[in-house]
Amino acid sequence: MTIIKVKKESKDFYKPDQSSDVQDENQLLKNSLNYLKAELNKFKEMPLLVSEVKKVIGNKVIIKVPNGSHFLVNVAGNLEVCTGDLVLVEQRSLTVVQKLENSNSFDVEDFVIIDKPNVSWDEVGGLDDKIREIKEVIELPLLKPEIFVQLGIDPPKGVLLYGPPGTGKTMLAKAVATSAKCTFIELVGSELVQKFIGEGAKLVRDLFKLAREKAPSIVFIDEIDAIAAERLDLGTSGEREVQRTFMQLLTEIDGFNSLDNVKIIAATNRFDILDPAVLRPGRFDRLIDIDFPDENARFKILKIHSSKMNLSDVSFEQINKDIEGFSGADIKALCTEAGYFAIRNDRNYVVHEDFINAVSKLNNMSKEDTNYVEMFG
Repeated sequence: MTIIKVKKESKDFYKPDQSSDVQDENQLLKNSLNYLKAELNKFKEMPLLVSEVKKVIGNKVIIKVPNGSHFLVNVAGNLEVCTGDLVLVEQRSLTVVQKLENSNSFDVEDFVIIDKPNVSWDEVGGLDDKIREIKEVIELPLLKPEIFVQLGIDPPKGVLLYGPPGTGKTMLAKAVATSAKCTFIELVGSELVQKFIGEGAKLVRDLFKLAREKAPSIVFIDEIDAIAAERLDLGTSGEREVQRTFMQLLTEIDGFNSLDNVKIIAATNRFDILDPAVLRPGRFDRLIDIDFPDENARFKILKIHSSKMNLSDVSFEQINKDIEGFSGADIKALCTEAGYFAIRNDRNYVVHEDFINAVSKLNNMSKEDTNYVEMFG
């Protein structure tokens, strides 16, 4: 007969350190469960609407919701709001539950250039007279305002750069941004055109408010013809909204509020369609025509763009005669194309023939661009 001995389980099986590990694991699981419950509750919560307070009436306010409608609603708790504040409202009753710190409807800070372009005045060739005029209008009033006080004259408010595409208007603005020791705000005219009525005008107002707060500052508006085209009696509702934005721009430039140390640079290649109201003295005091470069200017631009190229036996005088009518952008493209011709021939340097081939290629491309004139008359 086999006798099986059953070993009695020891009472010391659960030791104190093992009990502590179980408690820690239990607490970890509880924390994880609470975290997951909180995350699930976030999915169940209704989103809040961002609205603008238009008027305060007693303990109620009139708000403007994103679709443009206005409502008279209650304010939760002891929340204090003022006209113009951005608030969060509950979707069903539209009760104001929270106030936002930022009072701007747009991120106007995004227009401020933090990493300024690395373009010096030496890289802008053939525009010496234009550079001098820009420095007189933009930099001099900011750096030496006492000169204008002694002379008893008001410094100019802004400058308008106009001319054909590729002649260096935007590059001049980049050089100003690089050299100016002040805040540089850059935007395109089409960015001021908004969907709802009054939003574009508010954006313009917020932009110039930001420029005054960060003065001395420079506001650069590229392609200003997008909002400053000549106003017509007939037009769609969208065109009328563009005109409202344009009138707000005129008010900010030459209205009751002084620009102080804020200077304006605008650029366009459609000078012929601009409204006369924006061209009068007191708004853009200098109208600078940036035309196609002459022979000397083309030579300087050619030397600038080819300064970092590995060249061999290149006659710039001969090339300069062949590129009559080229803009600064065309000359930069010419140097790039000459480099590609050298790459195709397995060379690490550029010869005169590469530039000749590049000139022929660019001339053929310009002829193709004008074929539609012959086709349609």
